Amino acid sequence: MNIENQQRNPVLLIHGIDDTEAVFHKMAAQLRLQGWSVYSLDLLPNNGNVGLDKLAKQVADYVTATFAPEQCLDLVGFSMGGIVSRYYVQRLGGINRVQRFITISSPHNGTVVAYGSGRPGCVQMRPDSIFLKDLNSDAEMLKQLNFTSIWTPYDLMIVPANSSQMSVGSEVIVPVALHPWMLTDPRSLAVVKAALAEDIKLPLLKKASSQ
Repeated sequence: MNIENQQRNPVLLIHGIDDTEAVFHKMAAQLRLQGWSVYSLDLLPNNGNVGLDKLAKQVADYVTATFAPEQCLDLVGFSMGGIVSRYYVQRLGGINRVQRFITISSPHNGTVVAYGSGRPGCVQMRPDSIFLKDLNSDAEMLKQLNFTSIWTPYDLMIVPANSSQMSVGSEVIVPVALHPWMLTDPRSLAVVKAALAEDIKLPLLKKASSQ
């Protein structure tokens, strides 16, 4: 096996709306016990008062300030954090650094719950929003990564729940009863660990040069 595929990258956790990095307490503790270096940050403001593109810039700045330029990393985004992470990957150069990318109960195709607020970040998470249409227009680029979307059919925050589905990558359905429990349920935690332990995809250039 390629030694490169055996590496454990640092893992960056990105929380959802009205959350802080504290929601990852259980997940982070378990990952650290199994040898991962785990990082997280508080997105500010966390209530949708600014666009998700602005929050993604915070992620980009954090990565630049925290990791060496050549350091690859793995990214886990929960709920809104998955969309923020996608913007970082697809629009702010994260595609060149992230090797494994996991979203957990993220509204990739919007959620009707977002109609309950006129805040910019919430407007961007509405079904058929200009923001989501733009991100989904070239979601194919995520095929360059190990991309996994995890979701529950019982989600009352992501409505309809299958809005968390993506046309690319791997999909894992975990029948957890409540949206926040996706970060603490043993079944979803097991999926996250398995996805982070997968062999990385070799970059396309390396594939081409090896032929």
